[in-house]
Amino acid sequence: MDIDNEPYFISKWKSQIKKGLLEYIIMLVLKTKSCYGYELINDIHHFASLEIAEGTIYPLLNRLKKEGLVTSEWIEKEVGIPRKYYKITPKGEAHLNIMSSYLEALNMAIAKLKDKQEMPENR
Repeated sequence: MDIDNEPYFISKWKSQIKKGLLEYIIMLVLKTKSCYGYELINDIHHFASLEIAEGTIYPLLNRLKKEGLVTSEWIEKEVGIPRKYYKITPKGEAHLNIMSSYLEALNMAIAKLKDKQEMPENR
């Protein structure tokens, strides 16, 4: 379904779901490797098909850093400009595990609700 043709309600709902999951998705990517901001945006787009603006990602990274869930470090390469790389902390990994458990439980509950709706009523 083309997003331009979606009802307003569905479009807003998808936006809220995305906003609610961005921190989780960022931490999932950072669990696999350290990234600089633009690389993180590209990875999220590639793996999750989500478009994220730089004006969205950096405030989230700063909030995660303030909470002690990620750290950052400026790294200079032989070629190119220095880049700030972000990586998940042990505290961040612990929070990620809790978030993953919650999402799994939520998905199971949703699946049960869907299964219940698909079952014929016993009368």
